[in-house]
Amino acid sequence: MASGVPPSSAGPKQKLFSTDFLASTWAKLFFLTVGMQALICVAFESYVFGRFQFSLQYQKDSDITDKLKSQYRTIPTFLTLFIFGFLYILVLAWDALRLKNTIQIIGLCIANLAIFIYAILQIEQIERSIRNLLDGNALKPDETDRNVWLLCKPFLIAVPAVVGVITVLMSGIAYQLYREFAWDILKQIGADYRMKKRFLHYQIYIALLKFDFFFFLGFTVQFLVIVNGLNDVELGLHVAAIPITIAILLCAAFFTQRENRIGVCFVILLYFGGLAYFFFKLVRIYQPGHSDDYLAVRRSLTAFAVLTILLIILTITNAFICMNNFGAGLKAHLLRPRGPDPEKEDANSYQMNDQKPTLTSRMTID
Repeated sequence: MASGVPPSSAGPKQKLFSTDFLASTWAKLFFLTVGMQALICVAFESYVFGRFQFSLQYQKDSDITDKLKSQYRTIPTFLTLFIFGFLYILVLAWDALRLKNTIQIIGLCIANLAIFIYAILQIEQIERSIRNLLDGNALKPDETDRNVWLLCKPFLIAVPAVVGVITVLMSGIAYQLYREFAWDILKQIGADYRMKKRFLHYQIYIALLKFDFFFFLGFTVQFLVIVNGLNDVELGLHVAAIPITIAILLCAAFFTQRENRIGVCFVILLYFGGLAYFFFKLVRIYQPGHSDDYLAVRRSLTAFAVLTILLIILTITNAFICMNNFGAGLKAHLLRPRGPDPEKEDANSYQMNDQKPTLTSRMTID
């Protein structure tokens, strides 16, 4: 193998279900760290969910107020979001390591930090929900069931502690992966600084699309499951927004990769529509006359709405930057078929040189 080439970054683009990328020590550590987080935190959240469900004393629907219904659904919704969040990060880690996408790996560290904040917010919200259920006689009369908060509190505190430690570990490993994957970008794009900068903006844009989906879906799930007072039309629109959002994000990546200006402009208009929607919902959460409907998940919805607004603004900005780079040659790099790995070709050339006959050396005596 040619000297100066990191062996961990050698090889062509990985296949979808290939595990060859885990041959790298740092890649393996990163994936195992994210997997360990998912395993531990989902186990803790599952215990809280099971303990909570076992302690509930269900009443007739006619005897339950809308406020109490929201409290019933708060903990199951948190558990669902955490399971989805940890598994989604695990899938994105697999995807980032497979594609050797440094930007996406950095984004995963930032997303993990957001989950850390969300895990802290859930402690106070779950405590409030359990106390409201206790006041509404929605818990069983046994002493163990009445003290369900004291049983769940240590596990709820442990979740952000684990996520915080894992975020620090992920950030340290991400730095090593950044150094390791630099060679792959050089092989794909070349040494042209301007072309590497265009490719960087493209990677940032694609990574933002993947995280947009997570935060939009997290906001929508909480909104649909916990918030009361939605009429049938409003409920139908929110449900329909999920597949529409998926289609928009897929089209955004497709149009950008193929440098379709009309398609990208249309997608940007939809981004502005989404931005207006989240600003509207953020105001509605605290608007008199509607704020009581959001009381059970006010803080978490606020956090998701603010993070989604920031992500949409960054996505719009990067969409304009990517569109400005159209016609500069990046499309040829993104769409060209992957041929044999040039590094392997270099290695073969060295092997051919090794097969040349060696010249005999002759000793001379002065």
